Amino acid sequence: MAAALIGTEELARHLGDDEWAIIDCRFELARPEWGAEAWAAGHIPGALYAHLDHDLSGPHTAHSGRHPLPEPGVLAATLGRLGVDARVQVIAYDQGPGAYAARLWWLLRWLGHSRAAVLDGGFAAWERAGLPVSGEPSSRAPRRFEAHPAADWVVGTEALAAALSSGGLERGEPLLIDARAADRFAGENETIDPVAGHIPGAHNHPFAGNLDARGQFLPAAELRRAWARSLRGRPPEAVIAMCGSGVTACHNLLALELAGLPGAKLYAGSWSEWIRDPSRPIARGSG
Repeated sequence: MAAALIGTEELARHLGDDEWAIIDCRFELARPEWGAEAWAAGHIPGALYAHLDHDLSGPHTAHSGRHPLPEPGVLAATLGRLGVDARVQVIAYDQGPGAYAARLWWLLRWLGHSRAAVLDGGFAAWERAGLPVSGEPSSRAPRRFEAHPAADWVVGTEALAAALSSGGLERGEPLLIDARAADRFAGENETIDPVAGHIPGAHNHPFAGNLDARGQFLPAAELRRAWARSLRGRPPEAVIAMCGSGVTACHNLLALELAGLPGAKLYAGSWSEWIRDPSRPIARGSG
């Protein structure tokens, strides 16, 4: 398996390499067009932009979460437009912490593309290193991307509802881990979704805990220690990662990979899909 994380110095050595595609994933939920504007103002040389809502998510419906998975064929066409095929090493970055870049990393792995990595520390680390920034438009020749989605990497709402009704979530079978901040998980400070709280039986592992003070991933040994507490004696294969809309959950999946604990699944709909049906139970408090 190719490395999932890359540093600024290594990426700088590959600027201009046609077999490397750099994808800018900067985004803000409150300002959906900010990322594209930031890319236009200055980006890593050669980087193309991928928009979370338009490129890395499917259509938002009355029954879906805020960022449903794109249909594999549509995502494959997007990746081909970005100049990605099986030979290309993809580097995803965002403004720093990696939450949006990890979404692209996971999508690529889900479609069977192992040559994908996240830039550790993102654009902020790139600028701190004094590396070049370009305001010129970037382009890559389109390629043909073939998608081979792994159906068993994704868990749906009905499967989770069944696990909850059978008592499996309370027993940690499966182990549902929510990446949202502790206050949102507890239902104390919900500013994004219309209902506050969490799925009964879920446990909280905020994705920000995967990072150091500079917004870069903790060393693998530290990640393993932190995740050992959240795994509660369960194997990583028992984990279903979730968050508000299936985006920052991918950050936890990346952290597990970096910790040498692969095999967890994604609840792509996450909290924003769960609450679409008011009959589904919710919980509040630290859990």
